[in-house]
Amino acid sequence: MTAVGSLDAARELLREFPVVDGHNDLPWALREQVRYDLAARDIAVDQSAHLHTDLGRLRAGGVGAQYWSVYVRSDLPDPVPATLEQIDCVRQLIERHPADLRAALTAADLETARREGRIASLMGAEGGHSIANSLGTLRGLYALGVRYLTLTHNDNVDWADSATDEPGVGGLSPFGREVVREMNRLGMLVDLSHVAATTMRDALDATSAPVIFSHSSARAVCDHPRNIPDDVLERLPANGGVAMVTFVPKFVLQAAVDWTAAADENMRAHGFHHLETTAEAMRVHRAFEESNPRPVATAATVADHLDHMREVAGIDHLGIGGDYDGTAFTPDGLDDVSGYPNLIAELLDRGWSAADLAKLTWKNSVRVLSAAEDVARGLQAAVGPSNATIEALDG
Repeated sequence: MTAVGSLDAARELLREFPVVDGHNDLPWALREQVRYDLAARDIAVDQSAHLHTDLGRLRAGGVGAQYWSVYVRSDLPDPVPATLEQIDCVRQLIERHPADLRAALTAADLETARREGRIASLMGAEGGHSIANSLGTLRGLYALGVRYLTLTHNDNVDWADSATDEPGVGGLSPFGREVVREMNRLGMLVDLSHVAATTMRDALDATSAPVIFSHSSARAVCDHPRNIPDDVLERLPANGGVAMVTFVPKFVLQAAVDWTAAADENMRAHGFHHLETTAEAMRVHRAFEESNPRPVATAATVADHLDHMREVAGIDHLGIGGDYDGTAFTPDGLDDVSGYPNLIAELLDRGWSAADLAKLTWKNSVRVLSAAEDVARGLQAAVGPSNATIEALDG
């Protein structure tokens, strides 16, 4: 149990160095729930019955900057228009709430928003399928404000392997490496959450700028392919990148990983796909959960990952990416975006200093974006845009 004094100290720290959160799926939730009717899910009022996120809870959680995920499903026949709709949703949110949200494109914009007391709003595209194998489309997303691209989502793309798919190209293909180089030239962060460990290693070999993991935890603590192996964490100091711990229970708690595998197998044994949500499928799932209670993660579970990631990568290479509104379940104490002070208080109780925590919450994430901008300025002075095609490079 976190002491009241630690919680007060956590909130005080977050007033000066608020959280830069690497990943929030609110735009997709708004698409799925109300088809972007922002009045029907007005985040200026309490939306706890429907969402993990609203302005009041972002304020209570000490969030100072948010990368809004402009995710679209990888099985959509044409993902580019859907990605543009997601970008438009973020723009509408910022326009509707100018006193609370500020559009941000650069590290300097984050600092300006912090001085103004507004929440810097950035965008990250979750999955390389959003560029449809086109470097021109990649540049178009950057021009519209997207500041990171997650190279894959749950499925492989033609040029990169996902952590949760069968090996395809063995990491990054030649075109995949060209995507990374063009992202470096633009100043777009290379996000290695969701990708296979082979892709992580290939991207670190190919990049000339720091990378991020927008929402991933430590594989040594919880053996899930979505997490980061230690050999990759060990490379972050030389690269300068940041690994942003996520809160999703099945990525942070081994018992939840094992429970999920058993629940999925139970669904298949009853003739259902493990993601099926029909009434009959959900009855099967609820019966399993009644007989096998779901393991519960806590803020301490997430802190265990941060302790390990700090030991391996160092304090300068850690951040936070909760994945709110992108997961059905959250840890106790981190139930929604108001919960960040509970994690900071837990780390204070473990002996993390205020200086350490300022790096975790704010400084590291601002620094990595600034470093990517510096690399881009150098590259743009030396080389022009790449017009390479996947057909030419990958055959």
